[in-house]
Amino acid sequence: MKKDKTPLPLKIIRWVFPRLEKVFPYLAHKYFIRLFFTPFRYPVPEKERKIERDARQSTLEVEGKRIHVYSWGTGPIILTVHGWAGRATQFRDFIPVFVEAGYSVVGFDGPAHGKSAGKSTTLIEFGSVLKEVVKTVGLPVAIVAHSFGGVASLYSIMNGLSVHKLINISSPTIGDDIINTYLKAISGSSGTGQAFKEYMVKTFHKSFDEFSALHIIKHVPPGLKLLLIHDDLDKEVAISNPIELKNVYPQADLYKTTGLGHTRILKDSTVITRCLDFIRQ
Repeated sequence: MKKDKTPLPLKIIRWVFPRLEKVFPYLAHKYFIRLFFTPFRYPVPEKERKIERDARQSTLEVEGKRIHVYSWGTGPIILTVHGWAGRATQFRDFIPVFVEAGYSVVGFDGPAHGKSAGKSTTLIEFGSVLKEVVKTVGLPVAIVAHSFGGVASLYSIMNGLSVHKLINISSPTIGDDIINTYLKAISGSSGTGQAFKEYMVKTFHKSFDEFSALHIIKHVPPGLKLLLIHDDLDKEVAISNPIELKNVYPQADLYKTTGLGHTRILKDSTVITRCLDFIRQ
């Protein structure tokens, strides 16, 4: 039987939240906003500990938060950007392949992730950190991003990060799908989703959709080479996400896999080779 890796706090929230919605909907809406911007931190497996020990490690400060940075190898830089509730070392299977091919790999734990400081973060803050990392280590020849990291990378490119090759793996693109995924995770209702959308407009003066990849891709500089890698059985981010993005940005390449899901795709040798080939083009 497959072990349930769901953190205990999330299991408790799934039980409590729908009951809170019924009794105190206003409090439930406020709690959802807090949850949306607060990533869970998962235990780091020993296989990631090894690649972590092999890294050159440093820190930098961005907007008052200490950010942990890792690098491996020498040569042109490939920057990896992890997803929500992820870590830089989740790219452990990519790193030796890229280093062997003559590249330097740089990764970082986003704010409120891994070894970096903070309890909550936003796409805007994540994008600021990404740009500061690049300013510190140098311009990468490509970014390889997973899930939320792909949205953050596109957001940074839209806002001036001069990167011309981007690989998005299992990355969400559709605003409503992102909100619905969070609601499903905590057994929340559409009413909470609507309240969250209203909060976004009131707080950031933009709709939530304006922070989605489907919107951002329309505003990136011309010439961005984009590879989308996605599994057709991804249960966290449906295959419709990269398909919709390609409809808006037809020059993107779409590489589909089957049976790898949302995170196991980061361990697949064929996926890693496809990324390396794209970077070398």
